[in-house]
Amino acid sequence: MAPLLFSLALALVLLATGGFIVYIIKQQKSVYQWSYRILVVGFICHTLYFAYQYYSLGVAPVLSLKSSLSFFAWAIIGAYLVLHLKFRLMVLGSFIAPFGAFLMVISSTIPGTEVTVQPMFRSLWLTIHVGTIFIGNGIFAMAFMAAIMYLIQEHQIKRKHFGSFFKRLPSLQTLDSINHYTLIYGFPFLTLGMITGAIYAQYALGSYWRWDPKEVWSLITWLLYATLLHERLTVGWRGRKAAIMSIFAFLVLIFTFVGASLWLSDYHSFKSLEGGLRP
Repeated sequence: MAPLLFSLALALVLLATGGFIVYIIKQQKSVYQWSYRILVVGFICHTLYFAYQYYSLGVAPVLSLKSSLSFFAWAIIGAYLVLHLKFRLMVLGSFIAPFGAFLMVISSTIPGTEVTVQPMFRSLWLTIHVGTIFIGNGIFAMAFMAAIMYLIQEHQIKRKHFGSFFKRLPSLQTLDSINHYTLIYGFPFLTLGMITGAIYAQYALGSYWRWDPKEVWSLITWLLYATLLHERLTVGWRGRKAAIMSIFAFLVLIFTFVGASLWLSDYHSFKSLEGGLRP
């Protein structure tokens, strides 16, 4: 049942992605509306897939790179669907949906491996830790996309290219506002994820902090977003500077999420998690 749900979710997200791309080219509102509905149904199927996985494993289904990429895609699309209710920015879907679809496609190409679930993984603290971290990451993906759109729009304004693509993107003020609000919404989730991760580490390993490379890079990521948020709220960072910082912070986040887990980490590594190894 799980493979069928994932395949259905992937097909629907890819279909919605195609629709969003057509929308940004043709600017037909009906195309967007149908694409959005299809994306919602795809997200529901993806949610049911993870619910089934959680029920089967008894643990948050993020113990492998394959499942983590899929869960990240779920969080990104979910963040977009929720924040869309506030911003009602249709063109943002033309950037977010392809990103989510890309992660799901990569996930689908990775061979499945048998995961050994040790009792220490069946913890509510781990579930909260994983859930809050991924939700925060999904919201930060929105800030990342808004920042890219900001730099594109700013470049067109400086070059005085006021063509059709310029008209398809929101104003610089709107994009900066999205960046601002997504940082405000995402940072508490990231912070809660860090705190619950430390609590879980104490429960499972007897230590709140072990200076594992993944923990260190997670702290660096948190400090980058804390700095960006502080500068926006107190110093008044706006526009290009905030957009560049958002892009840089998200790239560090991606390295922390994938790179540190694949090449640097000890007990946070996917190899350790998949094999159920206890450090």
